[in-house]
Amino acid sequence: MAETCHYCSLMIRPSYVRLILVAAVAVLLAAALAASSGRAAAAASAKPLAGIIVGIDPGHNGRNADDPSFIDHLIWNGRERETCDTAGTETDGGYTEARFNFKVATYLRADLQRDGARVVMTRTSNTGVGPCVTTRAQIINRAHADVAIDIHADGGPASGRGFTVLEPVADGPNDRVIGSSRRFGSDVRSAFLSMTTMPVSTYDGVDAVAYRDDLAGLNLTTVPKVLVECGNMRNATDAALLTSARFQQEIARALAAAIIRFLGR
Repeated sequence: MAETCHYCSLMIRPSYVRLILVAAVAVLLAAALAASSGRAAAAASAKPLAGIIVGIDPGHNGRNADDPSFIDHLIWNGRERETCDTAGTETDGGYTEARFNFKVATYLRADLQRDGARVVMTRTSNTGVGPCVTTRAQIINRAHADVAIDIHADGGPASGRGFTVLEPVADGPNDRVIGSSRRFGSDVRSAFLSMTTMPVSTYDGVDAVAYRDDLAGLNLTTVPKVLVECGNMRNATDAALLTSARFQQEIARALAAAIIRFLGR
């Protein structure tokens, strides 16, 4: 008489085992993907400038000198008439301010984007003419930037050294951002002193700060903004720094740090 198998009904077929294993692997993969997405989202939100708009105005342009009829036409800067723009200054060796401004702006844009910001530039190359200083202000205002920086280098007396932060004076359009612009200017000054080797100006402003009411970019701004003269291109010591890619990157890092500090991030 054949024996009855009491356990055969409890045995799991190999095909069921495979299905269970596949399902388990799928659950584990889904959990891993969810965790990875969560970490990525957390990392993105942790960027110090996530959701921020920053305006950068690299002063002048590489071919401004080639079109004097355009550059010399008069615009209203909020207080008086001035020319649309100028060609800027240069070192004794012929390194132009326009080139310096754009180099620093490009490094700064990369630093800010890496920190999560959306960056609005008033020009995207150094091979053009303009735009006028009034248009530059409009570009940044219309972008509703949270903060903005005008990047320049000075053409002062050859014996003079150092950087200056130019801050706005109330004139109507900029009334609401005078206080915030000056707070930002203080952050820029502190960052320059702690993160670069450029000293305060020996010939312009007081302790590296000057109040200006004759510049369209500051007169017409509706967002917190300052203009920084990063050094004196007519001084041999400053010029050696300003033409160095390493120092240009140093300035960019200092400006990025000032922006993060100003925004409290």
